[in-house]
Formats: sequence, C-alpha cells, structure tokens
Amino acid sequence: MLRKPNIVRGYKDEAYPPIPTPATRFWRGCILWQLVRFFVLNLKIMRIVVGGHS
Repeated sequence: MLRKPNIVRGYKDEAYPPIPTPATRFWRGCILWQLVRFFVLNLKIMRIVVGGHS
C-alpha cells in the first residue's frame, strides 16, 4: 500500500495580522493621546458606576 507524502503548505496571507500604519503606530506611542484616552475611558466607567447607584 502506497502512502501519499505529507505536503506542508504555508499559511495564507489572511492568517497573518494586519501591519499597523505609521499613523497608528504614532498614536499608540503618543503619551498625551494615551492620557486623554485614559481619562475619557475613566469618565465612561464612572458614568456607569454612578448611574448604577441611583
């Protein structure tokens, strides 16, 4: 009985994560932007918490 050889194929391009653009990399590393997003997120959380205690 003959066996077929195992064929190893590479992954398709869709399997790999997208590469961030230079603008995306800039905004991820910008400390001022991260502080703004931090406070906005905290305000959203506080709205939910305070709204649940009324």
